[in-house]
Amino acid sequence: MYSRICVLAKRELTAFFYSPIAYVVCAVFLAVSGVFFAGEIFIPGREAQVRDLFDRQAFILVFILPMLTMRIVAEEIRSGTIETLMTAPVRDFEVILGKFFGTLLFYAAMLVPTLLYAFMVIGYGNADIGPIICGYIGLLLVGGLYISVGTLTSCLTKNQVISAVLAFLVLSIFTFLLWGIRSSLTGTWQNILQTVNVYERFSEFSRGLLDIKNVVFFITVTSGILFIAVKILESRRWR
Repeated sequence: MYSRICVLAKRELTAFFYSPIAYVVCAVFLAVSGVFFAGEIFIPGREAQVRDLFDRQAFILVFILPMLTMRIVAEEIRSGTIETLMTAPVRDFEVILGKFFGTLLFYAAMLVPTLLYAFMVIGYGNADIGPIICGYIGLLLVGGLYISVGTLTSCLTKNQVISAVLAFLVLSIFTFLLWGIRSSLTGTWQNILQTVNVYERFSEFSRGLLDIKNVVFFITVTSGILFIAVKILESRRWR
């Protein structure tokens, strides 16, 4: 099982390096991150931290990760290769996990160049390395959740644009909308929205707080979304 997932993940990862859209997404992410770092973080007299950069990157991912995930299943459906894949000796959950981990690996590769910003802050400002490591753990977890949503929406349609728009709408609700509504509420409703709001959960990582409850939240929600994606893919066998 694990070998088949690894093969599918490698296949998906390789496909990204032949995709112009993947390079565009990577370039946009790094360019915008660089602008924020130069304009807001790496300024004489500022506190030596990259917390604000992590927060900006979490918002950027809402826009760019749907572009990265929109083709992973939708393109297979459009081209008809999904039928070949489903008749191969692999299970549906292996297909979904292979595509998920392949995309997650490419996303992790996107984060590697941003380590330069962390090294600069540590070298020039003597920043604490602990919160930086915690922030990157948070970026991987929130990125994994966003990729799972994109994988799900890509299973719903053969149109890549529709897949990207659906993923963006879902991520916007759970990142932007709930965050904005929460500030206007009090009491129980505020606590409920804070519990399910992705940005609230991530902000603790960006502040250097590694809370196991938040780790469990991201892993559980990501797993649940991938489970739904598997069931949607399974339903295609009976159509």
